[in-house]
Amino acid sequence: MSRMGDLVRRLRRQPRHQGATAMPTVRYATSPLLASRTPPWRVKFLIGLIGVGFAVLVGRAAWIQIIHNDFYLQQGASRYERRIELPANRGRILDRHGELLASSIPAPSLWAIPKDFEATPAEFKSLARLLDMPPVELKKRLGASANFVWLRRQVDDKVAQQVADLKIKGVHELKESKRQYPAGEAVAHVVGFTNIEDAGQEGIELAYQKQLVGRDGVRHVIKDRLGRVVESVGDLVPADDGRDIRLSIDAKVQFAAYQRIRDAVALHKAKAGSVVVLDAVTGEVLALANVPSYTPSDRRNLTGAQLRNRALTDTFEPGSTIKPFIVGWALETGRVKPTTMIATAPGRLTIDGATITDSHPHGDLTVEEVIQKSSNVGAAKIGLMMQPREMWELFTAVGLGQKPHIDFPGVVTGRLRPYKSWRRIEQVTMSYGYGLSASLFQLAQAYTVFARDGELIPISLLKRDGTGDDAAPAKAPFIKTALKPMVAPPFAAMASPALAQDKADSTALVPMPGTRIMSAQTARDVRKMLSMVTGNGGTAPKAQTDAYSVGGKTGTAHKQEGKGYAGHKYRSWFVGIAPINNPRIVVAVMVDEPGDGIYFGGDVAAPVFSQVVQQTLNRLGVVPDLAVRPDIKAMKSEEESF
Repeated sequence: MSRMGDLVRRLRRQPRHQGATAMPTVRYATSPLLASRTPPWRVKFLIGLIGVGFAVLVGRAAWIQIIHNDFYLQQGASRYERRIELPANRGRILDRHGELLASSIPAPSLWAIPKDFEATPAEFKSLARLLDMPPVELKKRLGASANFVWLRRQVDDKVAQQVADLKIKGVHELKESKRQYPAGEAVAHVVGFTNIEDAGQEGIELAYQKQLVGRDGVRHVIKDRLGRVVESVGDLVPADDGRDIRLSIDAKVQFAAYQRIRDAVALHKAKAGSVVVLDAVTGEVLALANVPSYTPSDRRNLTGAQLRNRALTDTFEPGSTIKPFIVGWALETGRVKPTTMIATAPGRLTIDGATITDSHPHGDLTVEEVIQKSSNVGAAKIGLMMQPREMWELFTAVGLGQKPHIDFPGVVTGRLRPYKSWRRIEQVTMSYGYGLSASLFQLAQAYTVFARDGELIPISLLKRDGTGDDAAPAKAPFIKTALKPMVAPPFAAMASPALAQDKADSTALVPMPGTRIMSAQTARDVRKMLSMVTGNGGTAPKAQTDAYSVGGKTGTAHKQEGKGYAGHKYRSWFVGIAPINNPRIVVAVMVDEPGDGIYFGGDVAAPVFSQVVQQTLNRLGVVPDLAVRPDIKAMKSEEESF
């Protein structure tokens, strides 16, 4: 029995599956880990960490949902809201009668997402042809960026439609604004142009950029995932279109002036030419034309010579056109009278070793004839009657050496050195226009002194309506000291003379107030001398017109080259007034470097003056004051001294 019991006990101790290993029995109650005590600080530390973490989460939630929720609301809204800009229309540029000189029209621009671009070789070739670029250039452009590239901006509607018909994936169209210039090259130097971003670069487009550009508007909308507008949200800020700018320019006068100077430049094989036409009553610029010119809407291969507004930016020695001012001041100060005799024989005058000459000896000349014959010797002797300070103040008062007060880029000052540094010979040469420089625009304004009976009037490129701010005179040229005679007693200040209104003009002309330079009688005496210049025995009979009396002064000068003067390069000009007894316009003409062997101002510039005066006064409706057409061919022309 005992043996049987032992066997049973051994069988019970064996595993049920043969080969299995028996698991050891663990007594947890006696485990040393459970037997050791946990430190109290560890429990507190863990509980503290949990509490801090919970507090951070609560604070973060409060920050996001309560305190700083604007940012996250904006971020959420940005996923479905869109801000659409409403572009403002750029203001128009108009002539004085409302004729368009510059305006904006819609123009499609083509762009692409290169990573989405898919086109067959034939489609790619057609696209390159429509974009007017070689396929190699188109491929290079598409490789410049993965997300956005311009293909061609401001294309014609026909081209945009043809590209759309290709249905090339990744090619898109955007509506932009394109500037157009109906008057073309005739008014290019006045109006200027904008760049591809519609920002002014030259002329009025640049000078009045802030007024023309306007302010873009904005509209907030909700778009779906396909980019379609679902609804509008938020406030609508409408676009504020740019202001229209109305110029004083008369488009027809401008075109006529441009044609005449262009033809003269071609006829005399000249380098360039300019014309300025001023309204002597209102001080408005009626025309400002230059050759060579350019087409503002097509500026490919432009040169600096084409872009330059020579009438405002180029300065030159004014030559004999200065003589009327010297004679005028001598009359004003009582030093001479129109009939005073000036000895000019033998046609030469030596001052400090330098010799001044006339074109030929004239003998004794009256002061009137000094202007009529354009005698350098006569002008020099009259100039020597004055002090240098007087001459400097006179030149400064009429705007020479002063920047013209017009809002236009590139306007130049010219050169007029301080009188204290003048040598005697320099004072003499300045009497007939050498040793100082001015622009054609400055000369035209200076001659308003004679047209307006002794007043220099401010000039404007904007139309003056005679009301409000437009009627306010521009800032007068800076005069360092009061212009007073240094020999004769000063004359009393006089009111501006009444200006007769043209019978054919139905609107009242508002005379622009000016700055008194000399008396009305002196100005009239000088005007008579200017009319003699264009008459028999003067230097410019070719300035005469068919129906209007005219007067003016020729100018011819050697061009400066380096430190001296070029022997066979000249500038020719003519500055004049019409009608001479009741002036309405001042016209200044300059032809640069005529190359056909004819270079005197009376032969080159005076005929342009005649044509421009005739067309301008007809356009303004001025009643002719000549009953009989002057026989210009029968008049004897005097060779000008220069």
